[in-house]
Amino acid sequence: MRALRRHLQFTQQQLSDELGTRQQTVSEWETGMYQPRGASAKLLSIIAERAGFGYSAKAGSPEAAEASLPEAPLTEEGEQHTSDGGQHSVEE
Repeated sequence: MRALRRHLQFTQQQLSDELGTRQQTVSEWETGMYQPRGASAKLLSIIAERAGFGYSAKAGSPEAAEASLPEAPLTEEGEQHTSDGGQHSVEE
C-alpha cells in the first residue's frame, strides 16, 4: 500500500481525499492493521493499473518491481537477451 502511494507521489492525506476515506484508514492499511476492501480495494486496483503499478488489494502486496522491469532488447533473429546471458525466442 505504501509503495503504491509513494509511486503516485501522494501523502496519506492526499490519497485518502482521492478515495473518500480518512487519513487514519490509509495509515492502517499501510501498517497492515486492516486491508482495503469493497469499493476502496476496487479503486486502488484501478488506480494502480492505470499508473502502471502492479498491485493486489487482496494480498496487499505491490508488484511494482515486476511491472517496472524493462524488457530485454530483441536480437536480429527475434530472440530476447536475458539477464542470465541466454536467448529466448519471442512469439508474436
